[in-house]
Amino acid sequence: MEKKPPLLILTGPTAVGKTALSIALAREVQGEIISADSMQVYRYMDIGSAKIRKEEMCGVPHYLIDCLNPEEEFNIYVFQQMAKKAMAQIYANGHVPIVVGGTGFYIQSLIYDILFEEEENDGIRQKYEQLLTEKGEKYLHDLLEKVDTVSAEKIHFHNNKRVIRALEFYEKNHYPISETQQHRESPYEFRYFVLNDEREKLYQKIELRVDEMVQNGLIDEVKHLKEMGYHRGMVSMQGLGYKEILDYLDDKITLEEAIYRIKRDTRHFAKRQLTWFRREKDVIWLNKPDFDYDEEKI
Repeated sequence: MEKKPPLLILTGPTAVGKTALSIALAREVQGEIISADSMQVYRYMDIGSAKIRKEEMCGVPHYLIDCLNPEEEFNIYVFQQMAKKAMAQIYANGHVPIVVGGTGFYIQSLIYDILFEEEENDGIRQKYEQLLTEKGEKYLHDLLEKVDTVSAEKIHFHNNKRVIRALEFYEKNHYPISETQQHRESPYEFRYFVLNDEREKLYQKIELRVDEMVQNGLIDEVKHLKEMGYHRGMVSMQGLGYKEILDYLDDKITLEEAIYRIKRDTRHFAKRQLTWFRREKDVIWLNKPDFDYDEEKI
């Protein structure tokens, strides 16, 4: 039987400390890192996306960071194409790909090689987009709940794109996207690690990180993006930290309110990430308190 290629996954909620650990892991196993983050792929969006800095990389090659301009669309299909290309390069280098980031849906699609097509002209997506316009996001989310309760619980009803993707998948494949793992075997010999911390500690780190982002120039970063012509209508500019500062710059809310919203919504985001990872199978949990917060032990 042919040996499956190795694949390491290191994920966990936002601000848990994946970056430093991923570098240590890469150096230990001769790995190269592929980012599974929906924001770090964009140029000019460094502070708000908590993008790894060149000097933090310690010479470890990174892929899917600073690859697209903010007006370009980055979705699951684009991610898969770029990630597979990166993996082929890493295997050719004789190294191990390490997928690092907090977007669980992207990770799942890669591990199980779930096929997503580019825009197809079969009208299915357009049909759901039309329903969204006519009947609203609650109606669409209710439709999803009827055919795929697991995905409906995982996907926030504001996340129209993901709701439509899940409905489209169900209609094309006649089984829910949440059952993909039962229907597909992974083509990789993978280990799926989830780094986690106590909730209170995690929330403290989130609050501290947001304060540091503001101190490090998040407002100027968003101002610069705005001057370059990037606006609220773009998917990239709806990222956490960007849409709130845009509202502040447009005099819709105070800076205090913007910071409060970023902290609150980031906490909610971390909670949703953990809900997702708890439902995944074959996951190895790395709870930081179990290792006395010792990076070496982890």
